[in-house]
Amino acid sequence: MHDQFGHGRFAVRYEKADNLLQLALELQAARGGLSLLDIEQKFGVGRRTAMRMRDAAIRNFPQMEEVDTGERTKRWRLPNGTLDRLVAFTAEELAALESATRLFERDNREDEAAELATLGAKLRALLKPDVARRVEPDLEALLEAEGLAMRPGPRPRIDISVVEELRQAIMACTKVKLRYRNRKTKQVNERLVHPYGFLHGHRNYLVAWHENPKANAVTLFALPHIEGIELTAEPFQRDPEFSLEAFAARSFGLFQSEPFKTVWRFAPEAADDAEEFIFHPTQQVERQLDGSLLITIMAASDLEMAWHLYSWGDTVEVLEPVELAEMVHGQRVAWAALP
Repeated sequence: MHDQFGHGRFAVRYEKADNLLQLALELQAARGGLSLLDIEQKFGVGRRTAMRMRDAAIRNFPQMEEVDTGERTKRWRLPNGTLDRLVAFTAEELAALESATRLFERDNREDEAAELATLGAKLRALLKPDVARRVEPDLEALLEAEGLAMRPGPRPRIDISVVEELRQAIMACTKVKLRYRNRKTKQVNERLVHPYGFLHGHRNYLVAWHENPKANAVTLFALPHIEGIELTAEPFQRDPEFSLEAFAARSFGLFQSEPFKTVWRFAPEAADDAEEFIFHPTQQVERQLDGSLLITIMAASDLEMAWHLYSWGDTVEVLEPVELAEMVHGQRVAWAALP
């Protein structure tokens, strides 16, 4: 124990109090309650620590109740309203929400931006006047430091009304008829699809099951190429085995095909910079004795890999496969700076 300003053992006590309050907030927010395993995962603690945290929450909040889920795993929660007077919003939290709103606006995802803006307005309305006066200057300073709204760069055009209708169909699990323009032939044809979700990147896509005897597979539809949409009243059964996250992880970018193994070697002068990137969830990183860096990835879309590797110029070499190496090596340039 050092002093009264949070040093030494006092700092540990403050950290425990902070975790207890955070746990209480999580217990109130979780409608189905939290299990001990949930507490372990959310706070990165072991089983015994999770049990002590739960017991501390019960001691400090006697209104905590056990949830009857009909399962063997026990779950606990706090009734709504228990912590309402303890909940406050910091300038950093509001700034993070505002930054997310601006990112959506920058990427032309105006529907999500509008929803986050509405959420931000609701949160500000909950602030007491004196708290709002203290938070506002810090919020403005943080947003100015981000500079997100003014950041230049290309972004795809999207018909927001199309996105809104697709989101309704996704939530209702109803089939949709698309008037879809082929990028190469420019012909517009009707497509009957089961909408699953969206993938956003250098282009924005609808991920949907294409109901067609020649297709009957999950397919990507570029949002800018959807020229019309008709919501049907016909429901569809979503494939329970399909995972949008797993589907996206198959590719290096957005294009989908069969994943393959690729190995890249970054030169010693680029290794430190390359090591700061997460190129793909499957990547394996190995530093070599000469200071170079090997990156091994299992993913699809050699064209998108080539687009990215081109930005590294002559500081990267594709070791395998040969097909990707042939796409990249003839285009390498000695850039003045690294990505």
